[in-house]
Parts: sequence; C-alpha cells; structure tokens
Amino acid sequence: MVSLLHVLAVAEHLNFHHAANVLGTTQSSVSARIKALEETLGILLFERRHRGVRLTEAGRRFVAEVATGIDHLDHAIRTAGAISSGATGQLAIGLISSIAGGFLADLRASFRAEHPDVEQIVTEGPSAQTVALVRDGKLDVALVLDPVDAPDCHSRLLWSEPYLIALPAAHPLAMSDSITWSDLAPETFLVRTAGGGPQLFEHIVRRIAERGRSPHVQRRDVGRDTLMHMVASGEGVTLVSETARHMNVPGIVLRAIADETEQARFSAIWSPHNRSPALMNLLDLAAQMGRSARAG
Repeated sequence: MVSLLHVLAVAEHLNFHHAANVLGTTQSSVSARIKALEETLGILLFERRHRGVRLTEAGRRFVAEVATGIDHLDHAIRTAGAISSGATGQLAIGLISSIAGGFLADLRASFRAEHPDVEQIVTEGPSAQTVALVRDGKLDVALVLDPVDAPDCHSRLLWSEPYLIALPAAHPLAMSDSITWSDLAPETFLVRTAGGGPQLFEHIVRRIAERGRSPHVQRRDVGRDTLMHMVASGEGVTLVSETARHMNVPGIVLRAIADETEQARFSAIWSPHNRSPALMNLLDLAAQMGRSARAG
C-alpha cells in the first residue's frame, strides 16, 4: 500500500524530490520503493530523466487502475465506518398500527432528522408476530403494547399514555361529566383481533370482572380505521390510548376513564444478539424523548 501511494505521488508531481517532500520522506526512499515495485511487477512505470520522470504507457494504465482502486477502498472504509456508527444503513421496525401516531410518529421523525441516511423499514402486525420476526432476525425491533411474553429478548419501556374510551357521539355517556368502569360495564366492547387487540381485550375483561360483571367483548378482524367507524355507527365502544386522538374519526368522542389507574405502556423488544448501532441510536433517542415528555 505504501509503495502504491508513492507511485501516485510521483505520477502527480513527475519528480521524485517533490513527491518525497509531499510524502514526508526522502527521495532515496521513494526511488527505492518504486524500483522494487517495478521489479516485482516486471514492468517499467516511469522513464527517469535529468529533471524528473515521465510515465510509461504501462505506468499510465497502472496509475489509473490504482487510483480507482484506492478511491473504492476509501469509499468502502468510509461506508463501513458510517454503518458501524449507525449513521447509515437500514433499521427494520415492527409495530402495531394503533400506535403509528403520537409519540412513535415523533420518534421516527426525530430519528430521520438526526440520521437521514438510515432507511427505516416499517412492518405492521400483531405484537406476537413482530416479536417472532425479531427472534428470527428479520426485524431489528418490535414496538408493542405491554404485556408481551418475550423472556428471551431484551425489552425497554419507551413511553406510556392514558387509556381512553371511544364512544359514538350520540352515546349518553358522551356528555357525562365523569365516566367510570362501572358505567362502562354494560357496554359492548369492540376490539381488533390484530395489533394491540389481545392486550386491550385482557385489560377490558379484567376491569369489568373487577366490578363483578360479565364483560361483553366482540372481536373483529378489521383494521383500526374500520373499527373506529364501527364505533361511530353505534355498534359498540372500544378502548384506545391517547394516540387515537390523531385519528380524528367523525362521530367519535374520546373520554377519560375516571377510575382507570393504569396507562397503556409501549415497549421496545429486540434480540440480545442484535448489535446494530442504528438500533441503539433509536433506543437512546426514545429514552431521551421519554424523559423530556415526562419532565414536560
């Protein structure tokens, strides 16, 4: 490699003495290295003259190829360095569609602003599915609604937000000053089979059972938008988190539940074998944003 750099310097200056000055070495060292390289290659790279040197035809072709090779090597080194620092590359994220707005939207936008050369590849699916993809190495991280059974993975709480009840605008409780779980016990709840539906189902059943009532919960294999339109049409009510405020579905009223003591908790799940710097950068940014949100 050193000999090649010496060749490029001499080819640029066409003078051993000037090349040596640029390289910070002696003229004799430059001359000796190039002569040794010529003997190894079995070709003459330079024609020596009294006031400098001139590239031979073989020398011109050799220098052009070496310069291209060094440029490629330099690019490879810089690219590898950028990937190892998380400044470039890809980040595969799995999430449930019901959390695509709010904190997560802000997180992804902030990460994109700080790391514009990292491509975010987003996959939507049920928590169990995205966690399975994390285990298989097909996703870097799954962003899920707790609780999720993944003892073989690392997890970190990223943010939490209040539970809300979504009601049809014409529902009698929509105008109530305070809504409790006892008020909601007679209602028919609609939950999705996908996304965070299983976790919401468990939460609803637990809360209604605590009031000594039998829960009426209907599972629907639909998207979140369709489910909200079903609520708007009066087919039932549903439990959502604060993120649902970003949906702005006509005919829906979102109200707090006065005696709800927990919040919806959203966590990152990733493999302990994943050493992606981009993933670590995302988790660090999420922690920073979470602290700022709590402080605010």
